[in-house]
Amino acid sequence: MGKRIGYARVSTDDQNLDLQRDALALAGCSVVYEETMSGKSADRPELGHCLKALRSADTLVVWRLDRLGRSLPDLVGIVSRLEQEGVAFESITERIETTSAAGKLIFHVFAALAEFERNLIRERTRAGLAAARARGRKGGRKPALDDRQVREIRALLRDPEIRVTDVARRYGVSRTTLYRYVGSATVATGWVPGTVRACPCRPAARQFSGW
Repeated sequence: MGKRIGYARVSTDDQNLDLQRDALALAGCSVVYEETMSGKSADRPELGHCLKALRSADTLVVWRLDRLGRSLPDLVGIVSRLEQEGVAFESITERIETTSAAGKLIFHVFAALAEFERNLIRERTRAGLAAARARGRKGGRKPALDDRQVREIRALLRDPEIRVTDVARRYGVSRTTLYRYVGSATVATGWVPGTVRACPCRPAARQFSGW
């Protein structure tokens, strides 16, 4: 006969574990691992200790499903790993037990829904990247410089007193990024990395004051 081990976790809205402790004690849990800080899944050390302590024929008991997993894929992933180790799972509030036929059926449905959710996220991500590329962006990122800034930079770089490094710093980009946005159109005016020569076809602009 395996042990019944409980896992309790506080939520952002409820930092009191008394309700969970009482329910897990009534469910016959001999040991309860308590997560007293609400954070990301990776920040649940007690859950890690709990999962390591479980052995085949044991049962992991939680007060409610959302105490174990913060998302459906997260929950299904944990319960699936328990099943592979021969560990049963029980949720008191939802009355789910993976040792029963009904409980197994419910988790098969959960697994299908979790896979659907993952596919939906992937499709939305791909659609977002495709839309970004159609707008002239790569990887879904916001452009480092917009059209207005590029025009401003080109105008500034015609001043022989202004250094490329200073302009790049002012706009929060590297010199490499600045060259990528304005280099091809501005190199023809005669400037080189680090120094700008006056455009032969225009009078020198007023001295540029630093930022």
